[in-house]
Amino acid sequence: MTIDRAGGPDMAPRPSSCCVGTDAVPPNPPALGHAPAKPGRASGSLAGRTIVVTRAAAQAPQFVTLLQAAGASVVEAPTIAIVPPTSWAPLDAAVDALEGFRWVIFTSVNGVAMMDRRLSERGLSWSGVAAKRVAAIGPATADALAAHGVRTELVPGEYRAEALIERLRPEIRPGDGVLLPRAAKTRDLLVRELADAGARVVEVPAYETHPVTETASRLREALTGGTIDVVTFTSSSTVRHFAELFSDAERRRWFPALTVASIGPITAGTAREYGLATAIMPAEYTIPALARAIEDHFAGRSR
Repeated sequence: MTIDRAGGPDMAPRPSSCCVGTDAVPPNPPALGHAPAKPGRASGSLAGRTIVVTRAAAQAPQFVTLLQAAGASVVEAPTIAIVPPTSWAPLDAAVDALEGFRWVIFTSVNGVAMMDRRLSERGLSWSGVAAKRVAAIGPATADALAAHGVRTELVPGEYRAEALIERLRPEIRPGDGVLLPRAAKTRDLLVRELADAGARVVEVPAYETHPVTETASRLREALTGGTIDVVTFTSSSTVRHFAELFSDAERRRWFPALTVASIGPITAGTAREYGLATAIMPAEYTIPALARAIEDHFAGRSR
């Protein structure tokens, strides 16, 4: 078994939720904004509720729209930004050596978007990837690939790495080359399990997740005033960078009283590490399901 972590120190592990992304990659993080509920929906199930969205700015619109449609007032407070990798060289080298891979695996829409960006910059098409067996973490990632003419052969029923591994294990043959273009500094599980199955795994950084700190002062103001009803997290990185905006004393003061909505168990686990107990989590780890779970949580409650 072989694990080739292309990209060197950029691949240090970090906790990460393998949840599905939905939108394009943001070039730069905007300042925190407050989006009121849409007119005419004051009677929605989230009317009068203030919900914080920590998702990367360019990925947030779908989530914000769903929450507003239910009557919520949304505080857009991105805690992460998705940026290109420090170097494109590992991804370029992997693309140039595609003939040596049997599988290409995408674990987020961000990975697809950044692959497309780099292929376009180099004047290349998706034909090389499309000729391989392709797996995706979930339907949104598969849809993003389909938009580039790539047919996804395998999508797990549960949208996280553990389920993807279970689907892939019977398909992997000893010596199979597996290309994994994804975020730098991502948890090791997928790489380790595929290698244990006999695959030659080449993991390359397609993008990086950076913290956004501009939102801290207004979040402090909202937390101090007790005006936040729910804080939402859609990946472990959103949790981690939210928590790290605050001192230990501030975490002890505010975090125990927060109602937290996490997209899935990996994200909820990271939240727990920071003293944030998840009260809301959907059965399906997608943005629409998370919005519905928040609605269900407040259904029938009067403000």
